[in-house]
Amino acid sequence: MRHGPDRADRIRAVRLALALLLAALPAAAQEGRRAFEDHCASCHAVDRGAPPGPGPNLAGVIGRVVGGAEGFDYSPVLEAARAAGDRWDAARLGRFLEDPEEMYPGLWMGGNGARDAADRAAIVAFLQSTR
Repeated sequence: MRHGPDRADRIRAVRLALALLLAALPAAAQEGRRAFEDHCASCHAVDRGAPPGPGPNLAGVIGRVVGGAEGFDYSPVLEAARAAGDRWDAARLGRFLEDPEEMYPGLWMGGNGARDAADRAAIVAFLQSTR
């Protein structure tokens, strides 16, 4: 009497799950890039080695100290965050993207953030991929 999936069934199920996940990755990366381009690319580069624009280059931003891109002139509120040792992680970046001025009053950055939660999540995921 059989009580559950045998080893071969479990292997097939894992392979199917991995195939579905891998098939979804390019679509997620495309969505993240599109959201980044819609909300951020007019001021921020994301390619390693690209010069900063009006905003700093965001390649590798996850894990970086807030206000920590070399050679960029940050607003005093971001300099204070750097001095406090604040670092960009996915949660902090998500909150920032929702309303940058609310998170850092006095921020020099223009724009009003990404109001759509799906866009914010896609941008964060995209920026995590630029490490």
